[in-house]
Amino acid sequence: MDFGASVVRLVAALPQDRPGKHIADQLLRSATSGGSNYEEARSAQSRRDFVHKVSLAAKEMRESVYCLGLVQRANLAPQYEIPPLLREAGELVAILMSSAKTAGSDESR
Repeated sequence: MDFGASVVRLVAALPQDRPGKHIADQLLRSATSGGSNYEEARSAQSRRDFVHKVSLAAKEMRESVYCLGLVQRANLAPQYEIPPLLREAGELVAILMSSAKTAGSDESR
């Protein structure tokens, strides 16, 4: 949730031109969707459902990494420190992928 809130603040500071709005929409969707997919995974109806939802959360976080990198390279928010957000998003991807892998391997036993 903290990551999503940080991205919400960043998106609010992006330019309101066409590129800024497009990237803002994509980033806002992916950064907040990752958290909501994880919350859904926490109440999964089966291990398979959990793996699927956690994998979706990781996919959204990877998209967030891409969008944050684009914000950084295009210098769309020079007043923001993007590297910490990129680091956090990368860590979330790793955690989510590891969780999906562990739960998926437990299923095959």
